[in-house]
Amino acid sequence: MKTDSKMTRDRVPSVEECRRLIAEHGMLPNIIKHSEQVMRVAASIVDDLEDGTTVDRGLTVASALLHDITKTRALETKERHDESGGALVRALGMECVAEIIEQHVYLKDFDPEGPLLEKEIVYYADKRVMHDTVVSLDERVEDLVRRYGTTPERVALIRKNLEYARVVEAKIERRMKTGMRATLGHTERGDG
Repeated sequence: MKTDSKMTRDRVPSVEECRRLIAEHGMLPNIIKHSEQVMRVAASIVDDLEDGTTVDRGLTVASALLHDITKTRALETKERHDESGGALVRALGMECVAEIIEQHVYLKDFDPEGPLLEKEIVYYADKRVMHDTVVSLDERVEDLVRRYGTTPERVALIRKNLEYARVVEAKIERRMKTGMRATLGHTERGDG
């Protein structure tokens, strides 16, 4: 039986398959909780998009769940988990998911005026979740500076990424029915 290589290469896993992969790769419980919350934020955004916005919910959810699939091992190996995570899922036949995972830290080819893309939602959702709590972009960036700002150059890069995240946020919000505050604001720390 002949299979379509593009179809195989672009396979999107179910939530159940994502959870099996998470277990198989020994993700730490705190990283699993973070990934689950990023998935909930991304799904909430997709569910609030205006009619006619063409975002694949399944692809967004799977990519959000798997975005830190190699983060546990990266803590020891010091590898870039965005790159190694992308390589891992690509080897499993998930090309589209791999491309999103590879861009959850830094977006490539971002077009603020172009169509809204799944990678932008996953990137943004990750920037709104500190550990397993939805927080403001500012709070998340300060946490990243504390944890990963080991050099002045890294601090500058993290802070620059905050400004980038604000542009992504504006792009997403322009396509939402009720807006970011109504969709996510009630879950932010300090808002009850």
